[in-house]
Amino acid sequence: MPAVVAIAGRPNVGKSTLFNRLVGRRLAIVADTPGVTRDRREAEALLRGRRVMMIDTAGLEEAPPSSIAGRMRASAEAAFVDADLVLFVIDAREGLTPTDRAFANFLRRSGRMVLLVANKAEGRAAGHAALEAYELGLGDPVLVSAEHGEGVSDLMSEIVERLPPESETEEPDGDRPLKLAIVGRPNAGKSTLLNRLLGAERMITGPEPGLTRDAIAVRIHDAQGEIELIDTAGLRRRAKVEEGLEKISTSSSIEALKMAEVVVLTVDATLGLHDQDLHIARLIEREGRACVLALNKWDAVGDRDATRRAITDRLETSMAQMKGLPVLTFSALTGAGIDKLLPMVRAASVVWNTRLPTAALNRWFEQMLERHPPPLVQGRRLKLRYMTQAKARPPTFILFGTRAELLPEDYQRYLVNGLRETFKLPGVPIRLQMRGTVNPYADRD
Repeated sequence: MPAVVAIAGRPNVGKSTLFNRLVGRRLAIVADTPGVTRDRREAEALLRGRRVMMIDTAGLEEAPPSSIAGRMRASAEAAFVDADLVLFVIDAREGLTPTDRAFANFLRRSGRMVLLVANKAEGRAAGHAALEAYELGLGDPVLVSAEHGEGVSDLMSEIVERLPPESETEEPDGDRPLKLAIVGRPNAGKSTLLNRLLGAERMITGPEPGLTRDAIAVRIHDAQGEIELIDTAGLRRRAKVEEGLEKISTSSSIEALKMAEVVVLTVDATLGLHDQDLHIARLIEREGRACVLALNKWDAVGDRDATRRAITDRLETSMAQMKGLPVLTFSALTGAGIDKLLPMVRAASVVWNTRLPTAALNRWFEQMLERHPPPLVQGRRLKLRYMTQAKARPPTFILFGTRAELLPEDYQRYLVNGLRETFKLPGVPIRLQMRGTVNPYADRD
């Protein structure tokens, strides 16, 4: 396992910028607004040839435990427990604040290995910041400018020097984990669901909508191996997304959806299937991802039969392109029904990865043509010859024939529905591409 390095400090000192710089990718959301990071974010970095797990944490603030800031602080402090090294970041431009001094005392008492980092130390601010930082009693500060990359190379060397010796026997990486994204509207219970699956309060939760801002990835294990879970910010209608920070969060959520293999669309069952839920489902289908519809807060639903019928009817009329979508009813708060989610995710992944033998596919294709021949197009009948599967993830098929590119959409739906029913491909997008044969004499005089 790689060594763990947590980045700590009060809000807006540049922790997320430094995290992105050390990881080498723009993962954490960065903005001038204090308190952008709420949940801790993890990513692996390679520092001087050493694998290191970097953790970006929320800004440390003095606040009541029940407040959002208090919950953010508790999440950050939980990250320090398992850290081999804590980077305590201060703002060299503003100088030391009472908050810096209070949390420096906390880190000293914790017994963790701490490396003091004075960020934003470009130009004349560097010298003054270095002298003032000694007051904290955390040793020599490392002066950096995360935004401009100044001093980051020296910081990497300092980090590696302070880490415990690397284990001689590295654990095998094993199979690649299944990537699972949890998406939905704000306050649908996505973070509560992730916490329930982990069995720990990993994500900040509460009645306030929009608590999650970043796409946060964590890993769990089930009977079949490792799963990388990604909790995302709530997705609202584009017309309602106004703030620049929310736009960045929305983009991060959509990017996480695109990188996933299976997507759990979390819906507040007490509110039913909203238009925005259907919009998200269409986005999942358009990106070609497997999907599981998760109806949360089922314990709070009054008439369950009526609710289930209403949701089923709406899916059949509005999401025919994902017919057979697996639906789970559960309560993330109580845990009822949660145990069925990961098996449904694994089953959806198997369908998403399905490859059909060409011989069986074309026997089925001949039967479909006999049962319902292609219609006339421009007074001429289309001659469809054979099909082949181009790829899985999602299942994608190519249909060859004379003027096949003119095949009407209703006949394409007939073939897609037949594929879904015959070869047991429920709930996943199916792509059907047409390839017409070229007439070699068409351009001759």
